[in-house]
Amino acid sequence: MFAVITWQVVSDGPLRRLDERLDRPLTGHGPSWLAEALSDLGSMPVALPVLALAIGHALWRGRRRAALIAAATMALVPLLVVPLKEWTARPGPFDPATGYYPSGHTATAMVAYGCAALLLSPYVRRAWMLPAAAGALTAATGTGLVLHGYHWPLDVLASCCLCGALLVVSSRGMRRSSWRTRRR
Repeated sequence: MFAVITWQVVSDGPLRRLDERLDRPLTGHGPSWLAEALSDLGSMPVALPVLALAIGHALWRGRRRAALIAAATMALVPLLVVPLKEWTARPGPFDPATGYYPSGHTATAMVAYGCAALLLSPYVRRAWMLPAAAGALTAATGTGLVLHGYHWPLDVLASCCLCGALLVVSSRGMRRSSWRTRRR
């Protein structure tokens, strides 16, 4: 899905044109302060401390490999997103400058909150609640970005597709490391 969205954005395909038509009625709706606050959930000063606390907890509990996987996954975000932003050179909804595709704030939110949920879910009774909260925080970030006019909807969706794949790989590595720890 990420490849299809990227192809449509780069080639000015019908999906991109639909995206730009859909964005116009969405942007500017709701309180500006709320859209700004929601979009800030994906900023580094907000999302990274959450992940750092989860990594610290995992290290304290002896899950070194899982903590390393989470940190490496977060480190991959700018390594993937920044070159894509330069390559696609998509302008923003209200800014002729380029570099809006895919959304870095959405990617940061999804990986930081998703990895934190993966690290902490073995220690809570209702483990499904943490991934659900991570998904809600990511959705809130994307919604704020679109409503405030920082990103097109496809920018947000593409980040979710890209980082969803990263989280699937990370979760497999974390589960494998947890299995090895229990086996020892």
